[in-house]
Amino acid sequence: MMRRLLYPEQRAPHASTVEAFSWLLLLEGGAIVLAPQAVATLLNLPNFSASAAVYFRLVGLLISGLGLLYTVSGRLNAQGFVFASLLDRPLVPPVMLVPLGHGAKNGVVT
Repeated sequence: MMRRLLYPEQRAPHASTVEAFSWLLLLEGGAIVLAPQAVATLLNLPNFSASAAVYFRLVGLLISGLGLLYTVSGRLNAQGFVFASLLDRPLVPPVMLVPLGHGAKNGVVT
C-alpha cells in the first residue's frame, strides 16, 4: 500500500481531480497555520487577538488534515470516497447558505 501511495498506479480521472483539490487544501491549511495574520488580512477579516489566532491556526490544521485525507484517497483510487467528494463539493455551498440566510433574517449576521 505504501508503494501505491508513493507511486500511484493508473487511476480514474476523478481520482486525479480529488488529488488536485487535496493539494489546494494542503496549501491553504499550511498558509493558515504558518501565517494566520497574513491570511486574515488577505480575507479582509478584522484583527483578532492572540487567542483567536490560535483558533484560526486550529482551523488551518483541520483543513490540512482534510487535504491529507483527500490526497491519500485520490492516490489510492478509493472509488467510494472519490464519488462522495465529487458529490460533496458542489452541494456544500448552497447548504451552508441556508443557516446564513436564516441568521440574516433574525438580525444575527450583519
